[in-house]
Amino acid sequence: MKMNVDVAVIGGGPAGLAAAIECRKNGVENILVIERDRQLGGILNQCIHPGFGLHVFGEELTGPEYAQRYINMLSETDVKTLTDTMVLSLSPDRVIRAVNTTLGVVEIHAKAVILAMGCRERTRGMLRIPGTRPSGIYTAGTAQRLVNIEGLMPGKNTVILGSGDIGLIMARRMTLEGAKVSGVYEIMPKSGGLKRNIVQCLNDFGIPLHLSRTAVEIHGRERIEGITVASVDENLAPIKGTEEYVECDTLLLSVGLIPENELSRGAGILIDPKTKGPVCETGFETSVPGIFACGNVFKVYDLVDNVTKDSVLAGKSAAEYVKNKTA
Repeated sequence: MKMNVDVAVIGGGPAGLAAAIECRKNGVENILVIERDRQLGGILNQCIHPGFGLHVFGEELTGPEYAQRYINMLSETDVKTLTDTMVLSLSPDRVIRAVNTTLGVVEIHAKAVILAMGCRERTRGMLRIPGTRPSGIYTAGTAQRLVNIEGLMPGKNTVILGSGDIGLIMARRMTLEGAKVSGVYEIMPKSGGLKRNIVQCLNDFGIPLHLSRTAVEIHGRERIEGITVASVDENLAPIKGTEEYVECDTLLLSVGLIPENELSRGAGILIDPKTKGPVCETGFETSVPGIFACGNVFKVYDLVDNVTKDSVLAGKSAAEYVKNKTA
């Protein structure tokens, strides 16, 4: 199946929704939002905690509530959506190949493309922690989905490695669900999370934050049984003699986020070595004309409010590109 659109937005999370809505406001009529999940909203659907929307809406919302505001705004337009659709490739001339559960393989030709695929979590393989390979090791975001959407508990005795915001939030979430959280171990001398999350998710629940300490070995055969942690020096190298064994049946990794850049690389877009996202000019246009990037695929943001604010600008720029191209 082939389709022709003015603007194709890859990703139906907060960035993609905001960009698509702004495109429509600026006069572009034929817009398509492509989302790999069964429903729009992106990662916010599993972020059931409050703290969203203070800057955009002037009130505190949960993640699903924030997402629903934009889903409702999109539903008031004639913007088309394709959910449960995985984009396989994007060419420099803005041809998208995707697979949909009912339509099969779809080829979409767009005058402009907005990349809004979000970011992914760093995994254990990227950390190269020595030890066995037992079950019970999850990224914090995976654990969040298991608890908040699937209704499953990853474990009962948890250690969290890394103090990113998702890890801090999951320390609180696991505690509220009855699990023991022994502590959060951060290799850096300060936390990578927001201060409000340190206060609300750790301090308020008596969960210790151990700075300049990291995991140096994982123990367990079938299921993780514990980890060895150690202090690190100014070069982040473990200090001999500071090792300590911490018992756990679950290890959550909150050690950084990386923009989803496979499609960007496939389209020949230049990648910033610092942000790991596309190099963008003013207006969020990438190095490939007609392809724009916004949200966490451009760079990892702390607040979703800032994601949507910048995505509005990307949507406006894409609309101007299409109008100039057809003028």
